[in-house]
This record gives sequence, C-alpha cells and structure tokens, in this order.
Amino acid sequence: MAQATDTEADTFRPKARVPKGFRDRLAGEVELEMEMIATLAALAARYGFSPLATSALEYADALGKFLPDQDRPNEGVYAFADEDGDWLALRYDHTAPLARLVAERFDALPRPFRRYAFGSVWRNEKPGPGRFREFLQFDVDSVGAPSMAADAELIAFLAEGLEAVGFARGDYILNVSNRFVAQAVMEAAGLDGADPALRLRVLRSIDKLDRLGIAGVRELLGPGRTDESGDFTKGAGLSAGQVDAIAGPLAASLAEGYTLARLRADIGGGATGARACDELEQIFACLDAFGIGPDRARVTTHVVRGIEYYTGPVFEAELTGTILGPDGAPMRIGSVGIGGRYDDLVMRFTGQTVPATGASLGISRLIAARLALAGEAEAAAGGTGVLVLVFDRDRLPDYVRMVRELREAGLPAELYLGGAGLKAQMKYADRRGAAVAVMEGGDEHARGEVTLKDLRLGAEMARSIADNREWRQARPAQETVARGDLVPAVRAILERSGAGGGA
Repeated sequence: MAQATDTEADTFRPKARVPKGFRDRLAGEVELEMEMIATLAALAARYGFSPLATSALEYADALGKFLPDQDRPNEGVYAFADEDGDWLALRYDHTAPLARLVAERFDALPRPFRRYAFGSVWRNEKPGPGRFREFLQFDVDSVGAPSMAADAELIAFLAEGLEAVGFARGDYILNVSNRFVAQAVMEAAGLDGADPALRLRVLRSIDKLDRLGIAGVRELLGPGRTDESGDFTKGAGLSAGQVDAIAGPLAASLAEGYTLARLRADIGGGATGARACDELEQIFACLDAFGIGPDRARVTTHVVRGIEYYTGPVFEAELTGTILGPDGAPMRIGSVGIGGRYDDLVMRFTGQTVPATGASLGISRLIAARLALAGEAEAAAGGTGVLVLVFDRDRLPDYVRMVRELREAGLPAELYLGGAGLKAQMKYADRRGAAVAVMEGGDEHARGEVTLKDLRLGAEMARSIADNREWRQARPAQETVARGDLVPAVRAILERSGAGGGA
C-alpha cells in the first residue's frame, strides 16, 4: 500500500456531515413538499389570501422577544452582527416579519391585509425526535380584522388544508381556546398581579399539557421536571394550592364531550373568564356556519401557545393517529399547526393597535406524519419518466433530438449523460425510477425504428417468470415502433403505467 506524501498528509479534509438539528431532504421529500405547498396555496387563494415573501433575515429587535439585551441575543434565534454593528437574525417564524412589513407599509396596504406565505424558519433550540432547527411552514394571516369570524375562518382553513394534503376526518382535531382562559385560571390561583416572567412560565407549562399530561404540567407549575434524558427544567415554583387551582380546569377539559357551557361554569364568573367564553362562542357559531362541527374542532383550556404575542383566541391542529416511537412503543403524532390572535404585534412598531390573527401549518411535520402513518421510512421520488439510453456516442445528436421531441410534447424525459455502458444505464434507469427506457442501436437506426421498454410492467412480470431463458426469449414489456411514432407510443406506456402522459 502506497504511503501518503507529506503534502497529502498535511491536507485538511473536513468531515462530511450535516449540522446537528438540520437535515438534507432528497427528491421524494422535496416533491412532497412542493405538492403540499401547491395544494395549500391553491386553497389559500380560494379563501382570498394573496402570496407574500419576506426576507429570511430581520433586524433582531424586530423579532420582539429576542431583543439584543446581551452581548449576543442568541436565545432561540440564529443571530450575528453586521458590518454596522446591527444585530441580524434568521426569521423565527413568518408572523414577526409580517408585522414588520405591515408597519413599514402601513398606509399603502389594504386592510384587512390577507396574505399567505411559506418557506423555511430557523430556531436555535434543542433538537429531538421530529424537532429540527430548520423547518418549512405555511402561514395564512388577516391583519386589520377584529372580528372573531376571522379566527374562525383560519380554523376552517386548517381543517380543509389538512384534508387537502391527505389527512381524513378523524385523523385530526382542532383544539380551540383563548389566552384569557389561562388568565382567568391564573387569577383564580392569585397570580393576576404576578411578575410577567412568572406568568409566562405558567403559560408555557400549561401549553405542554398534550405532550406531558397533567402530571407533567403539575411538575412544571411546581418545583420543576426532569425529562427522560435527565435534563431538568426549572418549574414556576407555585404553591400546592395554586397548582391545584390551575390543574383542576385543565384536567376537566380533557374529558370527552367537554363543552363551552362547562367552560363557562368553570371560569366564567369573572370579567376575564366571561370575555374568553364570549369570544369562543362567537368563533364556534361561525365555525358551525363554515361547516366545521365538533368532530373537527373542540373547545379546550390548555392551548395557550408559548409565544408572547398571542393576545386572545388560540388554536392548534393535532393529528390523533399513533405511530411507533424510537423505543417501539405507540406514540401520538401531536401538533402540526398553530394559530391565534396577535393584536399588539404591529403596535410595537407603530404605537397603534392593529387587530390581527394568523395560522401556521408545519409542512415538515406533516410530511413526517404522513410517511409515519403509511409506515414508510422516506418519501419515494416520483422518477424521471423516460430515459433515453445512449448506444452509440457518435450519434449523440440523434438521442438529443428524441429527448427534445418528448419534452416538447410535455413528457418528462432525460438523456443519459454518464459514461457507463448499457448494463449500467439500465441500472441507472431503475435507480431513477424511470417508467420507460428508449433504445435505438445501430440496427434500429438503420430500420428507422426505436425499442421501448416498459420498466414498471417489466419489473412486475419479472416476479412471475422464474426461468432466465424464458425471460430472454419473451422480452416482456418491450416493443419496437417506428421512429416517427416515438412520442405517441411513449405517451401510451406512461398513461398505462400511471406515470402520466403529459399534454
């Protein structure tokens, strides 16, 4: 074995690896993303929302809770200082950039301003199973809409959106609550005048009810909780009586058939609780008019969302199916979408209250859920459609003309551009998921013919033919057609195989 030279030994070769919490997405998943986004965009357009794209980078102070009050404002975001000393951060969601844009163009935009947006967001948080530091979201928002009908419309969009991308009724539920529900509960626990940081910790504890259960929330409301990895999360430090006052209504809302009437009985005695119940009654009346019944949307108490800018109604889309977790035990998929009212977010820039509400679906989580429910490890790529093989490199222009004709006819076609022989080209066609292989050797060229191989039919027939000699003699799923009939013959095979026949 030859020894490395001094120069080779000194050469730095970085390790090929993706950063922790990030991941690459191959063709099958990207195709699913594009399909979901196109489906949701078409639905949003039918609802009267217009597309909007904002910058991936924002000034850190525009993100609200991530003000640069330390040397580096790195809690929750990826931030850096530019050449002028200003802190920039990758967007944490699509809502804060929207609020900045509305404030910046306040007089030019129509109100209500209705938009949908999609793209990556980044969060500098601890990654875990199904939790990444970069992921795709699809958002719809109405800015300048004070009516509770705007919130109901977004809940209806979430329901229709989930069904449009492949989740049937019964596979999901929309949990609807109000930030004032939690406030009323905290008032009952004597926390109405408590420090804002303590109240925020309580809200975040309540928001984890679906994931941790009532016992886990009680721990977070009290001294704290140690998770399965051994990490300790400091609790809110409430007394046992205060924990009981908060946990009681939360536990009640988990019961089957929980109603608005029961919620009003639990918390509606004061002004805060009455306001929450009144707003929820308006929302559910509109949901009924939208055709969204209790099988798709229900009232609950625990959805308060940890993000500080929600000010009223809040809701989440939860998938109710189960999959096998890393330890082989069944686990619920959980939340795949969130939404709520944020009437004070634009006011940070303008000093004026601008009522607004929005909803967001996690595309990355939806794809992972769809694959998990189907029992698939990864999304299968759609394939290349047609692969034109190269028999004779001196006749490359002939093969290029075939590809051009197929593409001009609206058929997906690829010319093999590698350097391998025919056997390797057929293996490549299989790995690319091609439906048809187009072959023209010297004999076919002289006769003015091409040979077409239906690769999907051939693979199916191969499972029923055990004898190699019989296989070679029969040449199953293979036909020879006139060169001038290339396009209609290929289209017929694609239509027969379900790969699509183009225009």
